[in-house]
Amino acid sequence: MNCFTCCMSEQKLSRKSLKESIKEYHDTKTLASFANISFKSDSSRLRYIADEIKKIGKGNISADIFTFRELSSATKNFNPDNLIGEGGFGRVYKGQMEKTNQVVAVKQLDRNGFQGNREFLVEVLMLSLLHHPNLVNLVGYCADGDQRILVYDYMPNGSLEDHLLDLAPGKKPLDWKTRMKIAEGAARGLEYLHESANPPVIYRDFKASNILLDEDFNPKLSDFGLAKLGPTGDKTHVSTRVMGTYGYCAPEYALTGQLTSKSDVYSFGVVFLEIITGRRVIDNSRPTEEQNLVIWATPLFKDKKKFILMADPLLEGKYPLKSLYQALAVAAMCLQEEAATRPLMSDVVTALEYLAVKKGELDHEDMDDHILNVASPDSRQDD
Repeated sequence: MNCFTCCMSEQKLSRKSLKESIKEYHDTKTLASFANISFKSDSSRLRYIADEIKKIGKGNISADIFTFRELSSATKNFNPDNLIGEGGFGRVYKGQMEKTNQVVAVKQLDRNGFQGNREFLVEVLMLSLLHHPNLVNLVGYCADGDQRILVYDYMPNGSLEDHLLDLAPGKKPLDWKTRMKIAEGAARGLEYLHESANPPVIYRDFKASNILLDEDFNPKLSDFGLAKLGPTGDKTHVSTRVMGTYGYCAPEYALTGQLTSKSDVYSFGVVFLEIITGRRVIDNSRPTEEQNLVIWATPLFKDKKKFILMADPLLEGKYPLKSLYQALAVAAMCLQEEAATRPLMSDVVTALEYLAVKKGELDHEDMDDHILNVASPDSRQDD
C-alpha cells in the first residue's frame, strides 16, 4: 500500500512537472514570436511594448516594475559619477533603491532606434523564465513613457574585461585559480542555457564584457538582448541575422547566419583563450601576425613546447604547467573550425571543473618543477 501511494505521488509529481514544462515552453514560444517584431520608435509602438510585457509576463515575470522617478532617485538623476559602464545599447549606473536599500545596477537603454526596444523585451522575458547562479538576476524594469530601463543585482567586481583586458595601472591581475573559477562558472551558465532550458537558448553574445563578477569573483552572464531560442524537433539550426561582436562569432555563423549552440561553444573558446593569454581577440596595437588572437594561437596549439608562450605574462609563471596544457587543449577543442567537432558545454564544464578545484596542484614540488620548466633554455628554443 505504501509502495502504491509512493508510486502515485511520484506520478503526480511527474505530471505536475510535465505540465509546468509545457507551460514554460508555451511562454517561451510566445517570447520567440515577440523577439522577432521590428519595433518602430513612435509612441504608440513604445506603449505597445510595455503592454505586451505585462500581458505575456502575467504569472511569470517575478521582476518588480519600477517608475522612472524611483530609478532616477536611486541613481541621483542618473549622475555621471554613478556611471559604471557603457555599451552599444545604453549606459549602466550604480544605484540604491530607497525602499529596500538594495544596491543595484541600472541599465538605461538608448531610446533611439528599434533595436534597443526589441532587446529590452527579449531580456525582460528571458531573465524572467531563466534562473541560474551563473546568470545575472533581473531585479526589475521600467517602461514609463519612452524610457526602457533594466535593473539588476549590482556586481561589485565589474566585468571580466575590467580585470583581464582593461586592467587599470596598479590593479592586481587575476591569478590562475581565479581565472579557472571564472571560466568554469561562465561555462556552467552556457551549459544551463543549452542543455537545461526548454527550449534551449543560444546566448549569441558571449564575451568578456558580458561576464560580470560578484564580490567573490563568481561569474554571471549578462546582456540577453541578443539571445535566441535554439532549434527544436528535427531542426538543426536557427537562421538569423548575424549579430554579436567581431572576433567572437563562430565562422559558420558569420558566413551563413545559421546559429546553433556550437556557435556559443566557439565564442566560449575565444573568451577562454583571452583568459589564458590576457590578450584581446582583436588587438590592432600588436604586430600584424598577432592582431587576431585565434589566428595567432592556432599554429601554437600544434606544438606543446610553445604552450608557455601563450600564458599571460602577468601571471609571472605562477600556474601549474599541466593545468595550462589542459586549459589550452579545452580552448583548442572549442575553437575547432567544424562546428560538429566542438564539444558540448557539459563536456567543457567537466573539464574545467577538474582544473578549477585541484587545490593541491600548486604545492612546492609542482611549483619547483614548473619554474624549472619555464626557466629551462630548452623550453624556449622554439621561440
